Amino acid sequence: MTTTQPDPAAGAAVKAADRAHVFHSWSAQGLIDPLPIAGAEGSYMWDYEGNRYLDFSSQLVNTNIGHQHPKVVAAIQEQAGKLCTLAPGFAVDVRSEAARLIAERTPGDLDKIFFTNGGAEAVENAVRMARLHTGRSKVLSTYRSYHGATAAAINLTGDPRRWPSDTASAGVVHFWGPFLYRSPFHAENEQQECERALRHLEDTIAFEGPQSIAAIILETIPGTAGIMVPPPGYLAGVREICDRYGIVFILDEVMAGFGRTGRWFAADHFDVTPDLMTFAKGVNSGYVPLGGVAISAEIAATFDKRPYPGGLTYSGHPLACASAVATINAMAEERIVENAAEIGENVIGPALKDIAERHPSVGEVRGMGVFWALELVKNRETHEPLVPYNASGADNAPMAQFAAACKERGMWPFLNMNRTHVVPPCTVTETEAKEGLAALDEALTVADAHTV
Repeated sequence: MTTTQPDPAAGAAVKAADRAHVFHSWSAQGLIDPLPIAGAEGSYMWDYEGNRYLDFSSQLVNTNIGHQHPKVVAAIQEQAGKLCTLAPGFAVDVRSEAARLIAERTPGDLDKIFFTNGGAEAVENAVRMARLHTGRSKVLSTYRSYHGATAAAINLTGDPRRWPSDTASAGVVHFWGPFLYRSPFHAENEQQECERALRHLEDTIAFEGPQSIAAIILETIPGTAGIMVPPPGYLAGVREICDRYGIVFILDEVMAGFGRTGRWFAADHFDVTPDLMTFAKGVNSGYVPLGGVAISAEIAATFDKRPYPGGLTYSGHPLACASAVATINAMAEERIVENAAEIGENVIGPALKDIAERHPSVGEVRGMGVFWALELVKNRETHEPLVPYNASGADNAPMAQFAAACKERGMWPFLNMNRTHVVPPCTVTETEAKEGLAALDEALTVADAHTV
């Protein structure tokens, strides 16, 4: 592995320039202290002080193929030498090939691909397509969800990042999805949770008026909101409800797609085909910004003679599409999706269950593939979260201390509220996974100190 020699002066210069000119997302600008990163490769990244970190966050759960995969880097370089950019109205080989490779892997007849620059724009366009296809306005989404930060996507989002931008006039209705550990339905098992969640959704539709609802959008497995794997039968039940009322079913696979769960798409675990599917992140591990919508034949036909009123200057950008082609081919050739499944089943899953038994701060372990969450609690009996909902400042101190303990042990975690997510690249090796899990095991003693 190539690493740079420690160069604290260079790191200080990078940080100074960042603080002078870069405006960071989701942050109070005067309260953040971004770590300057000198480089990354595979499952690791390192700073200018010479500290190396195992990236157990996959950045924002997007570097599914790891950092600096040589085949993807080479494809970008080759495409740059051939054709850097081309407007979306033209046909270009690499764009067509990317679309073909994606369509080959999507479920059912999701064979038309509309390219965007990322996941939020994919959600924006999927919702627009659903509204135009049905002639209806309302869209239903769950409270425990994240769909992006653009206008429609942030209103669809259920978590508190929505609150500052929520106008209550975007045609969005939120409902409770299934989550047995914190069941809003007082369920005692997965079957009850599934049945009651579907009944709640039906009631919501009835009171909102089914004739007014264009779409239901769900993360196949919610990501940042907690990696809650839906109970058996739930997604099939939503599919049946959508069919009954003529509602478009949208699955958001931005985080769960392209190998993250040990299948090409999380929908493959549940044998469910939506009408529209959004993707981004793992399609090319974010090497160049790219996202999109996979579209069913019926919805695509809506726009055969009627212009689709949407587009992006960089839709299907050649450099992004070249990186997607290389990524998908490398994932197939190197069995990267299979690796994610095997590591999850044989290494991560068993280790996390063992860790949970030994740490009173771990209330629940859930996930699959390289897509896992640990619910951290103060009290296992009451399920009281380790920190309050949407905690910040002093209230969030237990999670901040836990994160610091992970980083001190050379593991970069992914945290959200009272959860830590175990989401390494799909290329993670057994040795690397065990290294990260050992660091997690040690760091959890810090969380344990806050339990009662």
